[in-house]
Amino acid sequence: MKFVHIADMHFDSPFVNLSDRDSMGELRRLEQRKVLKKIVEYIKDNDMEYFFISGDLYEHKYIKQSTIEYMNKLFQEIPNTKIYIAPGNHDPYLKNSYYAKFAWNENVKIFSDKIEKIENEDANIYGYGFTDFYCENSGIENIEIENNDKLNILVIHGALDSSNVEDREYNPMKKNILKSKGFDYIALGHIHKLDYNSEENQSIVYPGSTVSLGFDELGQHGMIVGDFEEKKLRLEFVPLDEKEYKIINLDITDINSKEELIEKIMELDISENEYIEIKLKGSRNFEINTYELLKLILNNKIIKIKDETKIAYDLDKLSNETTLRGLFIKEMREKLNNPDISEEEKEIIEKGIEIGLDVLE
Repeated sequence: MKFVHIADMHFDSPFVNLSDRDSMGELRRLEQRKVLKKIVEYIKDNDMEYFFISGDLYEHKYIKQSTIEYMNKLFQEIPNTKIYIAPGNHDPYLKNSYYAKFAWNENVKIFSDKIEKIENEDANIYGYGFTDFYCENSGIENIEIENNDKLNILVIHGALDSSNVEDREYNPMKKNILKSKGFDYIALGHIHKLDYNSEENQSIVYPGSTVSLGFDELGQHGMIVGDFEEKKLRLEFVPLDEKEYKIINLDITDINSKEELIEKIMELDISENEYIEIKLKGSRNFEINTYELLKLILNNKIIKIKDETKIAYDLDKLSNETTLRGLFIKEMREKLNNPDISEEEKEIIEKGIEIGLDVLE
């Protein structure tokens, strides 16, 4: 029995990181469509019997009917493939959702908040879907597998063994409990990082987000392809996303002007298929305005610039000057050395010192 497993596509995501760069957010949404088409072509070419979608297929707040129609039209191209969707916290099965009100193709099964078992000739498919943006308990621990002679597969969205307090609202599950149930494969969604080969004979799998959504999702993104020969499972990760988010650290300690920094950035080796975030490191010798830099750089693959530098001035020496500049530094350092200030206030004072010194130069 062969299957494809994806999760966290987030169709029609606003792509906030890209939206300020011309039409790149819109281009990224078109790439989501392209990736789903590639998945369907793969299913057709390889006669895949099952297609598991483990939640967050789309963004409830932003999804357009035209996108739903596009997806369903693709699903119609694989009528012999059984498609199972377990809605997640971004695409819950609400009364006004497209899951509830749209006429999906007959090969599509969408799970709701009652755990269901669908019996097929070669496998029993269990599933659960969010019916709200939060879920504290899906009741998965109450499942009892009735027929171990067949393959038993669970399709579900949620947080596995998370210590994050926030994840308690997103169907928290324990791996040891899931393992004890005896499923042959558990198709998970929610965590955007790929996890399919971190232990031997792994059968509880996160495919990660199908298309990277930002700079916290580096590396390759795609789908899991599975193949059961009797009860023996073979898994493969297939990359699909042609774009890759990448972070470049740039030490600017020896750079002395905005113009020199721009030249240095323009010399970076950046691929056509990369989205870049530049993190400025080291000591800075001039005031840096990252928004202004971004506008001046003639490379739309550079999406973000973060200033993580420290001021390079010798404040000890400057504070001993009998000048207006020395008095300014002495007063600002007193504020800076206050043990009660927050990190945010400290950053503001450091920025104030930089601007003040620039004015008093």
